[in-house]
Amino acid sequence: MKRTEIISRVARGGDGQLAPGVELHLLATGAMGARGLTTALAVFHPDANLPYHRHAFSEVIVAVSGAALVRVEGRVYRLGPCDAMHLPAGTAHSVQNASSMERAVLHSSFASDVPSREVVAASYAERECADVPRGAAEGLVRFDLAPVYELAPQAYFRDLFAKRLGAQGICGGYGLFESGASLPCHFHEFDESITIVTGEAVCQVAGKEYRLSDCGTACIPKRRPHRFLNRSASPMAMIWVYAGDEPERTVVDAGACDGSCDWSRFVPPEA
Repeated sequence: MKRTEIISRVARGGDGQLAPGVELHLLATGAMGARGLTTALAVFHPDANLPYHRHAFSEVIVAVSGAALVRVEGRVYRLGPCDAMHLPAGTAHSVQNASSMERAVLHSSFASDVPSREVVAASYAERECADVPRGAAEGLVRFDLAPVYELAPQAYFRDLFAKRLGAQGICGGYGLFESGASLPCHFHEFDESITIVTGEAVCQVAGKEYRLSDCGTACIPKRRPHRFLNRSASPMAMIWVYAGDEPERTVVDAGACDGSCDWSRFVPPEA
């Protein structure tokens, strides 16, 4: 059966608790139909802490709002909005809300469509780190220092994780669309998850159209044509994640996205 897009909207209560005061909201997983990636939101209430654990695959944590303390084998990093921390497979880490007053919302991406974690019973001597020390396995990209490029007119992007930045199996970043901005219709050779973190987006996928906001997410299968547009009067922003090491895309006729022509004319069938 040909796979189709997955649309996820964040609901109250989510998909359970990871730890006391830490709510999980799954956005895209293999159980939903995604291949090669999982994306999720974790809502940390004030002072909430997710104890040390590790994964058998890469993870990237991006702060959507609030501030987080990420501890990696004792090295303590403070993440502000849209800072990105890459954690290689097997790296022990914990995550805590840095505030005792406000909640923190974190977006996590995993290089696997079957999410899992292993609790680590260990203690580490701690030291605060503004940057990653020489020889440490993890990676940190500060949002304010990430290069900005204009992917389409008035659509400004920053790559936050990729193979060239140390990540394995996933890549992604942040895109800001000014009013009226859009990307051309395109497809990828791997699945993509797109979470709208600011404003409202119009998402066109192979002739269908969706409106997404408030961390609503579209997971687009490999070789399915899609595009995002900002038809509102305010900026729109997204966190995008590909199930591949580096970004790539193939641009096709706009009709493959808006439904004005048969998109299979332009796109080879999924392998």
